[in-house]
Amino acid sequence: MALTCLNPGPLAGWLALAGLLCCAVAAHAADGYQYYLTGNAENVTRPTQGLIVMQGGGDDVDENYIQMGAKGGGGDFVVLRASGADDYNEYIFGLCQCDSVETLVFENKEASTDPFVIETIRNAEAIFIAGGDQSNYVRYWQDTPVQDAINYVAAKPAPIGGTSAGMAVLGEFVYNSMTESVTTESGLGNPYNADLTLARNFLHLPWMENIITDQHLQERQRIGRTIAFLARLVKDGWTEQGRAIAADRETAVHLDTQTGIATVFATPDHETPFAYFMRTTGKPEHCVAGQPLTYRNIEVYRIGPGGSFNMDEWQGEGGISYTLGAENGKLVSSRESAY
Repeated sequence: MALTCLNPGPLAGWLALAGLLCCAVAAHAADGYQYYLTGNAENVTRPTQGLIVMQGGGDDVDENYIQMGAKGGGGDFVVLRASGADDYNEYIFGLCQCDSVETLVFENKEASTDPFVIETIRNAEAIFIAGGDQSNYVRYWQDTPVQDAINYVAAKPAPIGGTSAGMAVLGEFVYNSMTESVTTESGLGNPYNADLTLARNFLHLPWMENIITDQHLQERQRIGRTIAFLARLVKDGWTEQGRAIAADRETAVHLDTQTGIATVFATPDHETPFAYFMRTTGKPEHCVAGQPLTYRNIEVYRIGPGGSFNMDEWQGEGGISYTLGAENGKLVSSRESAY
């Protein structure tokens, strides 16, 4: 039986004890969130395994939820978002073979200290962060119990995933998009422009140390801005060697946290089902506020479905390797195409 409900407020405790699904309960705006449930309202505890799923946006890849459900032991699957409603519940429930799918929609930072919200997240056997605006995730969750709860689930270990904005917050370093979205042109033209805002130490996921992510790569021509991110990380002293994982829309990277091996899945017949593993080889030649970027010899390894990438050795199989860079604000490549 699958039902949907809004924020359960103080009724949550006795409803759970009674083993009932909460539905048609009035929302409490002051709480700052909405809650939706599909499946069993009772908490279950299942054995889990670690998996990180990073999708570059677009139509969802079914394999994300099949694999996350399996690695989550068929337990409780929690979706986190800051816009929308219960769009994911029935879709994921039909794929993950889970006890339940729960969605929490955050409306403000107040919800990030709500006991029911924190308990729901900590009890999850899998967590998926939806797309939208990653600045809301950083504003609402950083330095709150929600941040701690997500890290707690990751450390079980259990599956953690995200698409688009949800993927953007999975690395140690985050493009948090606090103003307008930075583009390749604006990032390479001025790597210190007001739209290139970065954060760090948001989530602590295995293998994601020293990593920044990017999404919608070919669709929105963003590989140049990924270079701008890397330039800033190195120039500002956040890391000596910047690394990035970027993916196009409808393309997902599955990173097995036990082995450190990443593989790629995509929607059927997708024309650009590629993920990009990028690494710097030195400091930017010219990275100054208000001036075009020059940063040469960024290593790139591109894989699609059937390829793999070893995070420990930072080497791939079944893909192609090349270099990218920026010269006086213009993207340059060792091959005909930057992608």
